[in-house]
Amino acid sequence: MKALRWLTVMGALLLPASAGLAQDSGGGNTTTYDFEDDLVTGDLVRPDGELLNVRRRGSRSSLIRIREHFIPEMLKSVENL
Repeated sequence: MKALRWLTVMGALLLPASAGLAQDSGGGNTTTYDFEDDLVTGDLVRPDGELLNVRRRGSRSSLIRIREHFIPEMLKSVENL
């Protein structure tokens, strides 16, 4: 049983290699591209104006304050109704 499994694995590995060797390497049609030397000229294009450097914002504390006694204050306002 092991021999049959081994032969199956080896056959699966060798089958693609033998198919690759069967292809002919005659290659009758070849394409050749010949590019002449072309001179490329140009200028460096930059936007007009000044380059500005902007500083990062500093770390600030939040202006939103959490009300610690919110629920007791709400209960007081309901009692007066």
